[in-house]
Amino acid sequence: MRPATATLALSGTGLLVAGVAVSLAVGSNPVPLGDVLAALTDPAHPAAGIVVEQRVPRTVLAVLLGAALAAAGALMQSLTRNPLADPGILGINAGAALAVVLAVSVTGVTGVWFYLWFAFAGAAAAAVVVHLLGAAGGFSTPGRLALAGVAISAAAGSLVQTVILADQAALDEFRFWATGSLEGRRWEIIAATGPFLAAGLVAGLVCAPALNALALGDDAAASLGVRAREVRAGTMLAVTLLCGAATAAAGPIGFVGLGVPFLVRALVGPDLRRVLGWSLVAGPALMLFADTAGRLVGGGRAELGVGVVTALLGAPVFVALVRRRTAVGV
Repeated sequence: MRPATATLALSGTGLLVAGVAVSLAVGSNPVPLGDVLAALTDPAHPAAGIVVEQRVPRTVLAVLLGAALAAAGALMQSLTRNPLADPGILGINAGAALAVVLAVSVTGVTGVWFYLWFAFAGAAAAAVVVHLLGAAGGFSTPGRLALAGVAISAAAGSLVQTVILADQAALDEFRFWATGSLEGRRWEIIAATGPFLAAGLVAGLVCAPALNALALGDDAAASLGVRAREVRAGTMLAVTLLCGAATAAAGPIGFVGLGVPFLVRALVGPDLRRVLGWSLVAGPALMLFADTAGRLVGGGRAELGVGVVTALLGAPVFVALVRRRTAVGV
């Protein structure tokens, strides 16, 4: 292992471990690390109710969603050959939002478990429509997929605004869901989304070598035996599973899928396999620290959604980076 690689590995692992420790210990009711360790091994410990029942599932979900969003962003940026692309460019967030507000407006039923399935169905439906539009005529290109995603996002966004302006209940529920929050999430949410997240990650890792070849251009990739259309379809499936399940579980969370792969690529180079691997470390670390910061902002009275915190933390850093360097392919 080269010294630079060893340093990066130690730093990334240290950040992730620190993020887990902070997530378990810090909140409206702080718990010393010694008591955290005791609560994890002793169900009768006084802190077990807070640590084991509330913070452990929340921490696990933050790790899973951070990895999923960062990996989806890395795949999306490679697919579109644009290092500033975001998973939302496929219309996944917009499709999930539309499904949520329609479900609330039509049925009047609310709750995280209820949102989960409708949001995932809406995300998947949007991705399928984008793929069909982008592949119309028998072939697809990164530009056509991006344009189709922008069109679907705009259309779904308009419909969302129409529904929430006409239905106060849908507006109230949408405002809570759209902030992107891990509050109140338990093992049931992890069990429901976990298989989709795992399948998406496996699909992304399988597609990564072919996406590296596609970065050279379709003709060069074809000469290497890569089938561009199948690879793009597989990548879209992976992004849909990862981002769709994450959005369904916690609402739309910005910047993680955009900023983490961009920063990782600046450190490890353009090889998607390395970018994906390190994004699976950096994404969870960012989510853990952002979620913990959101708990502390309200001083115990209220929480700031993790989606709001990631935007507040990430946007200034990302703007500064973009101003200092020219992104290839933009």
